[in-house]
Amino acid sequence: MTRSWMGTLMAVLVITGMVIGLTAPPAAAQAKNVLVAKKVAAAPAVDGTLDAAWKGAPATTVKVVGGKNLPGGSTEVTMRALYAADTAYFMYTYKDATESLKRYPWVKQANGSWAKMKDPDDKGGDNSKYYEDKFGVFWNISTPAFETRGCMAACHTGEGKPFGNKYTANPGEKIDMWHVKSVRGAVNMGQTDDQYVDHTRYDKDKSPNAGRKGDPGGVGYKNNETADKKMPAFALKGNKPGPPYWIVDSEKEPFDDSKYKPGDEVPSIIVSPYAGDRGDLPTTMKWKDGAWTIVISRKLVTGSEFDVQFDDLKKQYAFGVAVFDNAQVRHAYATSVLKLVFE
Repeated sequence: MTRSWMGTLMAVLVITGMVIGLTAPPAAAQAKNVLVAKKVAAAPAVDGTLDAAWKGAPATTVKVVGGKNLPGGSTEVTMRALYAADTAYFMYTYKDATESLKRYPWVKQANGSWAKMKDPDDKGGDNSKYYEDKFGVFWNISTPAFETRGCMAACHTGEGKPFGNKYTANPGEKIDMWHVKSVRGAVNMGQTDDQYVDHTRYDKDKSPNAGRKGDPGGVGYKNNETADKKMPAFALKGNKPGPPYWIVDSEKEPFDDSKYKPGDEVPSIIVSPYAGDRGDLPTTMKWKDGAWTIVISRKLVTGSEFDVQFDDLKKQYAFGVAVFDNAQVRHAYATSVLKLVFE
């Protein structure tokens, strides 16, 4: 074998990762924006701590951009995934300098009336000042455009709303949406609001949320207000002012206006567990040292038409993530399509 021929052969072997004595890493590990779910013998810790199982899971970090309130509009989300038996586990961590839980509470005014805190720039469903921190994970169910465009396949600007609407292009196309709401379920009830997106177009009266809908089951929260919407209907235990900025439904007490002085705050939301299909995402959401850690558990297969089904462990599953920093709708998002693969 001549020197030049050997040189050519070595070049080919190096390029293909087949140099003798070396093994090319798995394709999934090489690919960008791929989250690898590692198989483990038993369930990992789900309280937000990095136990041995989580530490052994490959971490994938993606930058999200375009968000309100985040420095420069962006942050980085580090993701890990595990699965054991019939359940998958996901951990998401990202920096957020402030723990935002003051979701437009009632405030007693100097004249004795009550008013909710408002964002002066809110033009309708666009509160970015007195709201809550949220996180979103979007999974493709049956939307072809999602495979190449990710979440952008369902995002439509304008159309009667300051930040646009979500809906899929055609009838029958769906996206599974895990909507992690800190005040409305994640921090207090240990659940994520399991929702979905379909092709329903925006209509101010008939479909104000366009294609975004909750899975069948109990909603998990309701406004704390009287029938005339002029003051709170219920109070925290002992009629104490907030915080916290939510009232657990099973602990609510009749509201006694005489217990409060001007400037006191009362939660504007009453929370209870999500039920049925809508409540199948047990969640831990904790803020510490300027960062949120979120752990979501879910059965690999739920059988629901509104959920992504992880029923083929050899398949890639397209998804996207979004970070809401004290913002109702103006979230930061991943600009590329992410993929989940199972080890």
